[in-house]
Amino acid sequence: MTIEIISGSTCPFAHRTRLLLMEKDVPYELTEIDLNDKPGWFLELSPYEKVPVLRHGDLVVFESAIVNEYLDEVFPAPPLMPQSPASRAHVRMWVDFANNRFIPPIYRLLMAQGPEEQARQAARLNEALTHMERRGLKADDGAAWFAGETLSLADLSFYPHLERFSALAHYRGFALGPEFPRLHAWLRRMAQRPSVQALRAPERDYVEAWTKYAFNTSTGATARDLRDA
Repeated sequence: MTIEIISGSTCPFAHRTRLLLMEKDVPYELTEIDLNDKPGWFLELSPYEKVPVLRHGDLVVFESAIVNEYLDEVFPAPPLMPQSPASRAHVRMWVDFANNRFIPPIYRLLMAQGPEEQARQAARLNEALTHMERRGLKADDGAAWFAGETLSLADLSFYPHLERFSALAHYRGFALGPEFPRLHAWLRRMAQRPSVQALRAPERDYVEAWTKYAFNTSTGATARDLRDA
């Protein structure tokens, strides 16, 4: 059965899934849609109106974390989840942290138009990065990756948004500072992976893609959900 990934051209969440498929050397078809003008057939597939959406035969799966766990089970080599229940829970906790503590302040920092709210969201993002630095990549454990000695779904959950920090620097002057040496080292390790190299886009593409967030004009589902929250 053909693997089809429905995505937007610079979507960081679909980037997670494309990284996974390349890490596993699984061929796939990529269908890109205009996220500002979503076709009707896509809205019937995705009740959240978000990408990525996976089509695998007659099966439709949405939400990137769920898509990636499904693909890791269907294509088990190389595994991106550990074997023990405790270690698998550890990875899932970091994926949840990425989704609920790390990523929201990125978008809210971009969408904030006033200096006070920008400062508040920058502080929340720094708190998340500090937790990732101190607890995710613990020096005393010698952890090269968020799950320990091997790449996992947790690493793929964090990486795409960190690759897009160039847009945060451009619009809000926010950068990953020198106080995060373990995260910088982790980013260098990620940059050496062929999957990352193959999918890396020019920084200008990310800057352009996030213009609508920076001026709080996005009508997409992610922006709408964050405003509602």
